[in-house]
Amino acid sequence: MPIVKKIEYDHPKWQFNGHLQTIIPSVFRQAFRLPFDRERVNTPDGDFLDLDWLRNQSSKLVIISHGLEGNSRRPYMTGMARQFFSNGYDVLNWNYRGCGEELNRKPIFYHSGATYDLDFVINHAEASYKEIYLIGFSLGGNLTLKYLGESRSRTEKIKKGVAVSAPLHLESSSVKISTGENIIYAKRFLRTLKEKVVQKAKIFPNDIPVGILRKIKTLQDFDDHFTGPLHGFENAHDYYEKNSSLYFLDGIEVPCLILNAQNDPFLSEKCFPVSIGRRLENVWMEFPKYGGHVGFSPRKKEDIYWSEHRAFEFITRDQ
Repeated sequence: MPIVKKIEYDHPKWQFNGHLQTIIPSVFRQAFRLPFDRERVNTPDGDFLDLDWLRNQSSKLVIISHGLEGNSRRPYMTGMARQFFSNGYDVLNWNYRGCGEELNRKPIFYHSGATYDLDFVINHAEASYKEIYLIGFSLGGNLTLKYLGESRSRTEKIKKGVAVSAPLHLESSSVKISTGENIIYAKRFLRTLKEKVVQKAKIFPNDIPVGILRKIKTLQDFDDHFTGPLHGFENAHDYYEKNSSLYFLDGIEVPCLILNAQNDPFLSEKCFPVSIGRRLENVWMEFPKYGGHVGFSPRKKEDIYWSEHRAFEFITRDQ
């Protein structure tokens, strides 16, 4: 079975490089106004998650996970949600801890491998559905793939998964986004991450060493001092190695699509594991030359984004 496919995305010609294909959708795309129904659920450890539902009274549910410092209402999230909701599916866009409209209750927040929260969301939702499909963007793509590849109990209702712009290897991708011209993206993420740390430190001064913030220059620095230790890892390296979905692909037992653009400024070479893909039975890898990071803009403004087209096509067609 040809798992690694040569497939090309026909990008708008004026978006002639990966940076434009990343920045234009991020800055100028508008979120769709959809009839979301917000639900707050309490987690077993005394925290909470905010879930945004779209209901058609369907027996099929699509659960969509956002990227780093994203949320359930980002344009790429509402675009994917609209594609499935308008075609009869129920949709659940969820917010990671601290990514909704208020800070979460615990010193911890979220990270690339926090599959315990995704598992909680799935278990909370699954009783009402016969089929469940998982879609993740960027960090959410890594989260989705890791969850599906872990040795854990999962409902058999999960039928397929899709990961868009997924950093399969976290450490090398963290280095890439903090190198050269890509550092503009890292600085943007660091600004909001630092703001959250400052807010949390006011509530948990003994758990969060806010004084170290002045030394944080890269995402790897942040993960070394905050993400890693706060979530039980020794440092950034330990966190990256234990949560990179690249190491969990062998365990995936349902059809999954990985859609990573070769000109994605966030992704390292290890995020395009062609040799691994050729031996996997359940993982489809598509690495188009263009697309940027969570980009894939349509050539015509009225068309859906290509990532939405591919996700819908993959989930609705027999493999």
